[in-house]
Amino acid sequence: MLLKSIILLTIINAIYCKSVIVGQVYDYNGIVRKVYEKTVEAGSIPLLKREEEVHFDYPTGDQKIKGIAIKDLENGLAEPSITRGGIGFSFADIKLKSERGSGFKFVIEIYA
Repeated sequence: MLLKSIILLTIINAIYCKSVIVGQVYDYNGIVRKVYEKTVEAGSIPLLKREEEVHFDYPTGDQKIKGIAIKDLENGLAEPSITRGGIGFSFADIKLKSERGSGFKFVIEIYA
């Protein structure tokens, strides 16, 4: 019974959570490493959508991004998206947009 409850709660969290994870985001034997981490948050404003764009550019052009994790820390209804660059590029543009009348809080991690 406990196992069924844990599985059900995991499924519910996955449905309502708006996290985005692409590529390789875990360090497997030193193949990838975290090169960027930033927490981005915006408070709510009644009747308005909050938007924020985050730009990452790897300092040396020969290194490529292998993974991006945009983790929703509040399990809200905000929508993260990768608008330019990303996996295989040396840059990434990430857009965060909240639901009308609410805010958001994300942690962005980039791996190379």
